[in-house]
Amino acid sequence: MKVFQDKNELIRLVGRLKENNNSIGFVPTMGALHDGHLSLIKEGFHKNTHVVVSIFVNPTQFDNAEDLKKYPRTLERDVTLLKTVSKDKIIVYAPTVDDIYGDDVASEHFKFSGLEHEMEGRFRKGHFDGVGTIVKRLFEIIKPDFAYFGEKDFQQLQIVKKLVENYDIPVKVIGCKIHRENDGLAMSSRNERLKPEYRKAAPFIYKTLKAAKTKFGSKSATKVTKWVEDEFAKHNLLELEYFIIADEKTLKPIKRKSKTKSYRAFIAAYADDIRLIDNIALK
Repeated sequence: MKVFQDKNELIRLVGRLKENNNSIGFVPTMGALHDGHLSLIKEGFHKNTHVVVSIFVNPTQFDNAEDLKKYPRTLERDVTLLKTVSKDKIIVYAPTVDDIYGDDVASEHFKFSGLEHEMEGRFRKGHFDGVGTIVKRLFEIIKPDFAYFGEKDFQQLQIVKKLVENYDIPVKVIGCKIHRENDGLAMSSRNERLKPEYRKAAPFIYKTLKAAKTKFGSKSATKVTKWVEDEFAKHNLLELEYFIIADEKTLKPIKRKSKTKSYRAFIAAYADDIRLIDNIALK
């Protein structure tokens, strides 16, 4: 399996593949791969002959320098795991910061019709400018036909779709269902950093989301939100950062239920110093 660090070499290979009528799928990651990433790659092979997997811890989307420093970097193990899916049809792009940014490690500024100001945008300053910058640059380098993003980062998925729309990028963005551990915890590279007692406690997040979904059938968003906040207040290990019920399209918090709209509950919580996010559709 070839691992590219030079974008120009990758561009030449992808160009040759496309000249021979191969379709290119793309799965962007920050490494520390797990079964959730593999599920995206397998989905990519349903429509594409080759899948490019980027492995790059993007500095511009971190608002916490310590989080960036501690983020797991496991390239050799990641490549070994990718080989279990395909040894010759997966192309790995693991660039240096210089290869992506050159001498200017900074974000572009984007407007995503207000999507960037909700939830994660309120709590992680500059995060979606960093996301938009790296995804746009990767799209420009790889020029995929299809790109695959997990719904665990649902807000990011909506923002990437808006990025493609705003810049008329010729790629089809596919959202894929959340991949979970057997106990319900949404798979995340950050899970590796959880201390045992916090790992044991973390499935409470999804358990609470499922209960909130049930309650939303008969109770207002305000009452459901208060119930979730009270449940976390009683938990001695997990600290709730936010719980929000929002319109799936606009991501704005619900004011009044409408049968014509689709809603989703979003949550962010801390397990010690590890920040975990999750969401669930409320249909």
